[in-house]
Amino acid sequence: MKVKGAYIVVLMVATIMIVACANIGTPDGGPYDETPPHIVHTTPEFKATNVTTRKIVLEFDENIRIDNAAEKVVVSPPQTEAPEVNASGHKITVELIDSLQPGVTYTIDFADAIEDNNEHNPMGDYAFTFSTGDSIDTMQVSGYVLDASNLEPIKGIMVGLYGMDQGKEEGADTLFTTTPFERISRTDSRGHFIVKGLARKQYLIYALQDQDQSYTYSQKSEMLAFHSKLFVPYAMPDLRPDTVWHDSIHYDSIVLRPYTHFYPDNIVLLAFNEKQTDRYFLKAERPNLWQFTLYFTNAADTLPIIKGLNFDATEAFVVEPNPTNDTINYWIRDSLVYNLDTLDITMQFMGTDTLGELSMQTDTLSLISKISRERLAKQREKEYEDWVKEYRDHQKQERKRAKAEKNDSIALALLSDEIPPMPEKTLELRVKSTTIDPISNVDIVVPEPLASIDTSLIHLNMKVDTIRKAQPYLLRNAPMQNGVLRLYAEWEPGANYEFVIDSAAFVSIYGLTNYYGAYQIKVRNEDSYGYVRISLDIKDQNLAVVQLLNGSDKVVKSAKPKDGAAEFFYVQPGTYYLRMFIDYNDDGEWNTGNYELRLPAEPVYYYPGALTVKAGWDLSQDWQPLSTPIYQQKPDKITKQKPDKEKTIKNRNADRNKKK
Repeated sequence: MKVKGAYIVVLMVATIMIVACANIGTPDGGPYDETPPHIVHTTPEFKATNVTTRKIVLEFDENIRIDNAAEKVVVSPPQTEAPEVNASGHKITVELIDSLQPGVTYTIDFADAIEDNNEHNPMGDYAFTFSTGDSIDTMQVSGYVLDASNLEPIKGIMVGLYGMDQGKEEGADTLFTTTPFERISRTDSRGHFIVKGLARKQYLIYALQDQDQSYTYSQKSEMLAFHSKLFVPYAMPDLRPDTVWHDSIHYDSIVLRPYTHFYPDNIVLLAFNEKQTDRYFLKAERPNLWQFTLYFTNAADTLPIIKGLNFDATEAFVVEPNPTNDTINYWIRDSLVYNLDTLDITMQFMGTDTLGELSMQTDTLSLISKISRERLAKQREKEYEDWVKEYRDHQKQERKRAKAEKNDSIALALLSDEIPPMPEKTLELRVKSTTIDPISNVDIVVPEPLASIDTSLIHLNMKVDTIRKAQPYLLRNAPMQNGVLRLYAEWEPGANYEFVIDSAAFVSIYGLTNYYGAYQIKVRNEDSYGYVRISLDIKDQNLAVVQLLNGSDKVVKSAKPKDGAAEFFYVQPGTYYLRMFIDYNDDGEWNTGNYELRLPAEPVYYYPGALTVKAGWDLSQDWQPLSTPIYQQKPDKITKQKPDKEKTIKNRNADRNKKK
């Protein structure tokens, strides 16, 4: 009997354990856990004062985990040594390595990182607060950090504050570059931030992509933002709508619940990278015998002075600099020079010295071709072998055809083993686009510098039925582009043209000439386009540049407003977006900011909607750029930084019940 009773007890215990385990994991073992974790105890107490311990322990009512602690958990004031954050069982332990500062409110902001271990139910945004002094600072501020150039939300950038205590105002200009932040936070995927644990006093606010973890702006490669005004945080009672749900689809009612509203809650920080002004020699490349390129880190007003050590550099090159003189191509004219495997040169250039000033500097370089003469000879030998094989294959096919047609004399003549010389290399031209707008032009890419152009061998004809009518044209170097010629003409909408380049019209500095080419150019009809007119309501209209964007946020057309409106002609049908910047220096380009001069980046605005352009239609749109908060302007369709999916209870029980 005793054995039987013991067996029954064991069986009952085993059954209870199986049921309990089933409740945790499997759908058939009971309902899913949909209750977020709750804190049951903390050490020290939440909002405790006069705290001396650097170890904080949070205890929960179930097993928990921390999702991406390194990215989401932020301790304020910032810590020189990263705190140790661990989750084990029902506990989260945070150990601060730095010494505690006296009389300071500490905030450990977990954001939405805390969730239960089984179903990953989120606890929601949570921050633990304590003070080493007699009181707790409870104020907070919030806002957004956006990329100043395109209003993209910036995820994960640090937001830092300095409190303007008595006597700090005099040194406020140097705080950002000399003193670590007092309070910090980080932006989420929407670019949104909340800085907690603030006192009722004046603050300065900044954003910083802190690359060296110094909590200061220490290098120009760090993205930054600054706000021109001081602010004082404050709070007021308010009401927020709260939806009471009947189930996962239907709601019962919307209830207004009281809460404490902290201000300011709409600070916008526009972040930028300063323009790199330091100029250093970066590298030299010689991809082949007859060409080399010099690279610098920044622009210059002058070109380097090149002197040859093992050759005469006087008029030895055709020089092709880019518009900013930071990338410069040198084409070597003389074969006696470019056949040298190594070119030894001295280079004098404007570079940044140890005092941060531009001064003349000298460097000595040995330029070795990546393709040696031996390798080039082997390539030419291989090209000749391929030519011989191709020629013989062609002869063989021709003999077969002659025999099939019983042309014995031709077949006999084709038996010769004599190989003709390889065809001479030619200058291979490429026309970029042959279907154009009436206000566009045609670009011709030329692979190497030209020695001459014979325009008598170049013709532009309009095709009218079977007749060719000669048209006037201009052929010029394309602005801001090396190795590109631009064909300018008065294009008639809907017309067809033929652009003819006779053989040897172009001669390169190496004696190569072009083959004959005839390019058919189609000019689109006006009826295939739309017209867009944007009426602006903004100050400084005379400095504005309005840009029409495609679905990839790329500029399609730009226009300067006249008489309060920007006009876009010959717009192809499609969906477009609008951006505008205020061009304060009137150079036609968006310019970044400068912290030392306290210059913000040039203002950028987005029209919050889309424009649908139809062929043959005129579209007029009014735009008031200041009527929509700047952090709500950029349309979601062209915003690349998408918000992370919000963590919610999964309602798996309701979903399972529907399937029954």
